[in-house]
Amino acid sequence: MAALDPGRIRNLALIGHGGVGKTTLAEALLLTAGKTSSPGVTLEGTSNFDTEVEEEARGHSMFSGFNHLTWKEQAVNVIDCPGANAFVHDASNVLRAATTAVLVVSSTGETRGEDERVLGWAAEDKVPRIAVVTGMDRERADFEKARDALAIGLELKPVPVQLPIGAGENFTGVVDVLHQKAWIGQGEKGQAKEAPIPDELAEDARAAREHLVEAVAEADDDLLERYLEEGELAEDELRAGLVSGIASGALLPLLCGSGENAYGVAALLDFVAEACPSAADLPAAIGDDPQTGDELRRAPGVGEPFSAQIVRTVIDPFAGKLSVMRVLSGAVKADSPVYNSTSRDKEKLGHLFKLEGKKQVQVSEAVAGDVVAVAKLKAGDTGDTICDEKVHTYYPKLRSFEAAISFALHAKTKGEEDKVMSGLQRLQEEDPAIHLDRDPETKEIVLGGMGQLHVDLVVDRLKRKFGAEVILSAPKIPYRETIRAQARAEGKLKKQTGGHGQFALVQLDIEPLPRGTGFEFVDKIVGGSVPRNFIPAVEKGVIETMRKGNVAGAPVVDVRVTLYDGKHHDVDSSEMAFKVAAATGFKAAFDKAKPVLLEPVMSLSISVPDETMGDVIGDVNSRRGKVQGVEPKGHNQVIRAAVPMAEILTYAPDLNSITGGRGAFHVEFSHYEELPAHLAEKVARVKPEAETS
Repeated sequence: MAALDPGRIRNLALIGHGGVGKTTLAEALLLTAGKTSSPGVTLEGTSNFDTEVEEEARGHSMFSGFNHLTWKEQAVNVIDCPGANAFVHDASNVLRAATTAVLVVSSTGETRGEDERVLGWAAEDKVPRIAVVTGMDRERADFEKARDALAIGLELKPVPVQLPIGAGENFTGVVDVLHQKAWIGQGEKGQAKEAPIPDELAEDARAAREHLVEAVAEADDDLLERYLEEGELAEDELRAGLVSGIASGALLPLLCGSGENAYGVAALLDFVAEACPSAADLPAAIGDDPQTGDELRRAPGVGEPFSAQIVRTVIDPFAGKLSVMRVLSGAVKADSPVYNSTSRDKEKLGHLFKLEGKKQVQVSEAVAGDVVAVAKLKAGDTGDTICDEKVHTYYPKLRSFEAAISFALHAKTKGEEDKVMSGLQRLQEEDPAIHLDRDPETKEIVLGGMGQLHVDLVVDRLKRKFGAEVILSAPKIPYRETIRAQARAEGKLKKQTGGHGQFALVQLDIEPLPRGTGFEFVDKIVGGSVPRNFIPAVEKGVIETMRKGNVAGAPVVDVRVTLYDGKHHDVDSSEMAFKVAAATGFKAAFDKAKPVLLEPVMSLSISVPDETMGDVIGDVNSRRGKVQGVEPKGHNQVIRAAVPMAEILTYAPDLNSITGGRGAFHVEFSHYEELPAHLAEKVARVKPEAETS
């Protein structure tokens, strides 16, 4: 595809929940435009948009796939976004590349939480939206039910620009409300013939057009005045009003069709070419001057300074890294010197490519609005800004996502830890939603992801791409130990081995401190019973001993230790002797001070639909959680609760099950509190005597 005018570029991001038919519709677009000669989705589930072996094996999209077509002299980049809850985060990134987000809606009227999430991202990024009811040839297909689902379930205001002719096995085509004509599907390859509107739909079509004209007029003050004066809008006014209304988000046109037999798909492409905003119709991209921090606006024109943002990274162990970017302003040619204003690195672009699933087609130039890939950037991560080497621009990074589920990770083969970490870091470049941390306390590598399927995919790809196999397990809970009472004890070391011996005696008083206070050491020595130069050794011996408590080997917190007396020997006392004596004394006092185990408690914020709020609160209570409040947010309820960490390690799949995938949550550490005795007994480590008995 040659370099183009931004006014002829349209980027469609197909969004919606998993299984709704996005990939099937994407393939129908390619087929109808003559880009392919047969449907790409096979019985095995493979597609012209697949990029990974795992997508083919599991039969659904896990990453955004890219392809492109030409329709009526318009260049259309098609982005097939994943919709499953564990992978929908990828849609958030690639929406930055879209000029229109196409919400694919089930003909049975089902909506899910994933639809709400991705529509919210599109609204935040000010991406224009249209909706398509697909699967009109399926059993139980109901266009009105699907429209109601958008209006009621998702609180949208869809305006039909197409009506279906029949439904289920009787679905034969669509009515073009805008131009008052019908398209009847026939044969293969998305072919359709123009026909008069069937008599039984003529009145509905006229009423739908009146509603469309009113909706377009209401979205623009000047058009509304013209409409009120004349009772109609001219065709050019109606088209211009449609484009501006969609671009501003004031209009949500509703279309329909079938991806499986490609009925209505030609009419969809006609509507995209005629009414959906081109790259040139959209507002300037807003960024910052990297030097001054001042706001910059880059209009989507070829004469502007070049700027682009990386929206997707593809890692191949053989071909290297491919960075997919949306050009936001200006133009760029292959082999051009550029600047990464995020990492502050100078770069030289290599070849530019248009992606066709796994394949790449080389192009010489890209202009504002286009979506292209470049290979082997020295420094270029998803979200980075690439710009003119002399005129710098910086765009904000993409959204970040917290891990919904985490596992401790261990190399299956001893000695391959570095191989595992290297592979995971490469995969993290490709998928920023992979979380990788090393817990400084437990020393475990913790792998986090957006759900069980997401983590499973990471493990599969780690093995396939980098030959590294791992074992997953539940991460250790970072328990703490403390005391509930005051106690005193003596610690003594007396050892004679010939020559100088080792002698030290300390008397310690320990007492609890308020939760979260930490540790406090008090020196109350008078009269030199413990020489001043040995007192730091006593404190150090206590601190080192507190790293592993006597209950479960967890760190000890919230304790005040007072050194109030002791003895020394002029020859045999040493710093080491007082460290050992302090450790002995602390352990003895700790055991007498009613030690308890503390567990981490998390602050949990859960957004759920009204109808599932009761079930979610009941589930929180069953996890030893304490609901602290509920507040409305849109058509959802936000539940705020404090829940022990041990009870929510696998919360994501449970919440999905309760809410039908419509719930979302945010979690962060809150505080420590005492673990109930019956649970503390299970956590407490096995005593050495029991191990050897």
